[in-house]
Amino acid sequence: MRTMRIKTVRLKNFRNYGEQTVEFSNGLNVLSGKNASGKTNLLEAVYLAGVGRSPRTSKEKELIKYNEDCASVKITVEKKYRSHSVELYFDKSGKKSVKIDGIPVQKMGELLGVLNVVFFSPDELKFIKDTPDVRRRFMDISLSQQKKDYFYALQRYTKALKQRNNLLKQNSPAALEDLLDVWDVQLANEGAKIVLERNRFIEELAAPAKAAHLAVSGVNELLELSYETDVEGVSYEEIRVCLIKKLSAAREKDIRLQFTSVGPHRDDIAIFLNGADARRFSSQGQQRTAALSVKLSELKLFLRETGETPVLLLDDVLSELDETRQNLLIKEASFAQVILTCTSFPVNSPRNLFIVENGTVLKM
Repeated sequence: MRTMRIKTVRLKNFRNYGEQTVEFSNGLNVLSGKNASGKTNLLEAVYLAGVGRSPRTSKEKELIKYNEDCASVKITVEKKYRSHSVELYFDKSGKKSVKIDGIPVQKMGELLGVLNVVFFSPDELKFIKDTPDVRRRFMDISLSQQKKDYFYALQRYTKALKQRNNLLKQNSPAALEDLLDVWDVQLANEGAKIVLERNRFIEELAAPAKAAHLAVSGVNELLELSYETDVEGVSYEEIRVCLIKKLSAAREKDIRLQFTSVGPHRDDIAIFLNGADARRFSSQGQQRTAALSVKLSELKLFLRETGETPVLLLDDVLSELDETRQNLLIKEASFAQVILTCTSFPVNSPRNLFIVENGTVLKM
């Protein structure tokens, strides 16, 4: 089996759910219901179990049902070689615990890779037109699920960056030189790993994204992706040396600005449609189709990297597409388990249809 799939989701006091168990099947699973019925909350719970954080809020207290003190999510997932369970518990005091197969884990990195998810919602349209941090987050979440080494390198880089920025804000220029040398080395060591993996990721994403875009758009429009960085080099050592030189050259500027102005935390993804920069010159329809194409190609990268397709979570995206693109989307995603939310399902009726009403899920 090459398709990772969720077997059951059990919620307790999560958002607008009391106690609810949902059993999902292979292929397409559709959650249909009115707005605010709880469809997106269910997808949020799945994403939380995969990535360890919500795609909608950084405040976990908001995930607990009104007038309740704690909440939990438990998911069983079937993988190529065995099944696993993921359980998360959190309460209003801020306590949080994670268990994998019933065993508590201390580091969030241990959760990554147990349940891989790709999430797409109308908000993901920001991927094309919004600020570079949205596109960096896309790379970081995808790569962290695929490679734990990347997640830990990113953690160490983020910590070193914070320390360096604090130094730039708190110390006089004369006292900074030796201290900054130490942090520059750490930033270069971890930053080189990040740049190398991101560049490889986008290179491998480009071809399937181009093909997916031709299929989903229905027009002969060329989508091109590339990793945008001012760091040069093709090997880890070349990138590391370049980063040290860049940090050193920017030191005077950084001291004046009181923050670190170079490094992978400033990088971006270049996105072109027929040679024009889509981040600046693209219609809403083009943005929507390009973002969707990137998400679909991400599924294929997971398969290539991990040997399994992740679970695809589609939150109310059909309403943003015409009927032709709706059918093309369902066809393109048919090799993965899909959990899709909608207010009504206009494509040919699926076998796995659920009706969601006020925090209750009914199998049809």
